[in-house]
Amino acid sequence: MSLKITGLTKSYKQGTESLSILRNLELEVGTSQVVAVVGASGSGKSTFLSLVAGLDRFDKGDIVINQTSIKNLSRAQMTQFRGENIGFVFQQFHLISHLTAFENLSLPLEILNRKYKDADIMQRLEQVGLGPRADHKPTEMSGGECQRLALARGLVTQPSLLLADEPSGNLDSETGQKVMNLFFDQVRKTKTTTVLVTHDLELAKRCDEVFVLKDGSLHLQPRKYLDL
Repeated sequence: MSLKITGLTKSYKQGTESLSILRNLELEVGTSQVVAVVGASGSGKSTFLSLVAGLDRFDKGDIVINQTSIKNLSRAQMTQFRGENIGFVFQQFHLISHLTAFENLSLPLEILNRKYKDADIMQRLEQVGLGPRADHKPTEMSGGECQRLALARGLVTQPSLLLADEPSGNLDSETGQKVMNLFFDQVRKTKTTTVLVTHDLELAKRCDEVFVLKDGSLHLQPRKYLDL
């Protein structure tokens, strides 16, 4: 089991009141499984991802990634664990503008002090159709190219878990479809356990399971209802 969440509870203070966001949330994602999390705006999807990524603390429950509980990790331990085990693909790309595509892709490995060959980085760029763009900076690339680079970066450390937050949300429909075709191709080929947060039911239907985040909990959505 690559990801196991039990009793996850999170609330925020709002003045004198406590605003409950997640309530005893449960989720299990098997190795190589790709699951989608859908939900209305304000349902807690961003909070959910932040907690799984260890970017925020939860009130109760536990999150176990690759057989490691993150509940009691210090900030430094969580930063190290995140770098080694969790990959990200964001809606806004979050590439470093003054670095080339090659440098953006190799940076996560350098941060972890992992050895790599230039040929390996080039191969990964070629896998997402960016071989000829290796020396270009994000400002010299299209939105689709930037998101393909972000996908390659999310997978370059061979993470145990990939978290994807509306990866096509910032792209036009045609470009978004091409990027997501590549997304599913790459996560399936690399057998990377993936949690995809999306509002797009057509994308969700391409995942192994679909969960709806509602009233602070995740509910498995039967496949027959997705096809209505």
